[in-house]
Amino acid sequence: MAQAYNPERKQYLSSKLLASLKKAEREERVVGIADVDLYVPRLNFVFGEADIVSATAIISLCRLRPEYYGLAPDEALFLERATKEIVHELGHTFGLGHCPNNKCVMHFSNSLADTDLKEAHFCNKCRPKIIL
Repeated sequence: MAQAYNPERKQYLSSKLLASLKKAEREERVVGIADVDLYVPRLNFVFGEADIVSATAIISLCRLRPEYYGLAPDEALFLERATKEIVHELGHTFGLGHCPNNKCVMHFSNSLADTDLKEAHFCNKCRPKIIL
C-alpha cells in the first residue's frame, strides 16, 4: 500500500495498513501479517498494532527475524516471536491493555528482548479480562 510508505523513515505507517483491514463487515477477528517495517509517529518502530472497535490487527515480521540484526537465521525463534506478537495483538482486539508482568504476552515490547522474555500466553490477571 503505497500511501502508507514513508520514504524518509523507510517504513510503513501501521495505522494506514490497519485501516485497509477494517473495510469488510464480518464477525471474525483479522490479523494482517506484513513483511515490512512498521511505525507509529511517536515510536521508532512497532511490532504490531490493533484496533479493538474493528477487531483488526497487524503485525510486522521484519524485526522479528534474527537476520534483521545481522544474526544467523533461526526459524524456530522467528516463529516463536511471530506467535507472541500475533497473540499480543489479538489480545488487544479482545479488550486487553498492556500488562506490567514481563512474562505475560500482553506486556509491551519496547525491544526484541522484551518479546523474547515474555511467554506466548495470557497471565492469570489478563486471561479473565478477555471480552468475548
